[in-house]
Amino acid sequence: MGKLLYGNAQEYEFDDRTLSHVKIALVTKLRRHESFLLNWQIPPEQGGGRMSLWISREIPMAFVFAGSRPPVLNERWMEALLHSSQRTGGMVVMTEEEAEAGHFSE
Repeated sequence: MGKLLYGNAQEYEFDDRTLSHVKIALVTKLRRHESFLLNWQIPPEQGGGRMSLWISREIPMAFVFAGSRPPVLNERWMEALLHSSQRTGGMVVMTEEEAEAGHFSE
C-alpha cells in the first residue's frame, strides 16, 4: 500500500496502482493552478464512510509507494479521474474497472 501525505503529515493509504494514477491526475490539475476537492470511499475495514480533501498548490503533498517500479499507466483511468474533477463535487477516486466502464460519479 502506498500513501498520500498531505498537509500536516496526514496520511491516506491507497494501493500503489491507484495512487500512481491519482498522482498524475493531481499533478496535472495543480500544474494548471486548479484547486479542487479529492473524494474517495473509505473501505469498511478502515471504518467506512467518505473522505474529501481540498487540494491546493499551497498545501504540501508527497506520494510514498511500497513498490520500487511505477506501473504502466492506463490513460482511460487518468482521463476518468480528470473528467470527474470538472464536477462541482470534485475528483472522485475510482477503481480502474469503474473508469473503464465509464462510472465517473460518487
